[in-house]
Amino acid sequence: MSRILIVEDDEDIASGLAENLVLEGHEVEVAVSVAAGSARALGFAPDLVILDLMLPDGSGQEVLRGLRERGDEVPVLILSARGEEVDKVRGFRAGADDYVTKPFGLLELMLRVSALLRRGARLPKAPNSIVHVGEIEIHRDTRQVFRHGQEVVLAPKEFDLLLALWDRQGAAMSRKAMLHEVWGYAEGIESRTVDWHVAELRRKLERDPAHPELLLTVRKVGYRLASS
Repeated sequence: MSRILIVEDDEDIASGLAENLVLEGHEVEVAVSVAAGSARALGFAPDLVILDLMLPDGSGQEVLRGLRERGDEVPVLILSARGEEVDKVRGFRAGADDYVTKPFGLLELMLRVSALLRRGARLPKAPNSIVHVGEIEIHRDTRQVFRHGQEVVLAPKEFDLLLALWDRQGAAMSRKAMLHEVWGYAEGIESRTVDWHVAELRRKLERDPAHPELLLTVRKVGYRLASS
């Protein structure tokens, strides 16, 4: 059984989600504001947070930022009526793992929740495992990344994606493979999550994100990591 925190002020959406998640065997709490969501994220210690952005006392991103600033890597799925590209970019930059726009399909949302929960149950990384790719140094054990000796702070899924590409040793990885391996999604789920995360990795790690030398696009396939 997993603990899921829903931060959502729409009573119909919150109660409907909570009911279905409880039927799946999860323990669920609902918060209806930024203040309540931030407090329950600490007290409830959830395994997953489903987060609305438009809350009565501010933006749900405040809850997300609070989690990431204290080093909490709990998976966060943003569920919002804001579907513009700029909103999604802001969400991923703040550390969200996935972004679903309203209105949404309940079955697909439940599949995404299950996938994020599976990915959240991580196996321990091997100690003292450090790899290098060009100017980048990846510390698998501490989940840190350095560029020219300076730490670059990555969101949890950004790190997972970078590591998945590294493990391919320069081979191309399809978007479907990334969605399955990094997010745990089953076949048939379409999402631009991969592209958002690659864009963020390029912004943080490339000398010139518009002309990447590290995270390379493989046309009609996906992406690959340049050889070290």
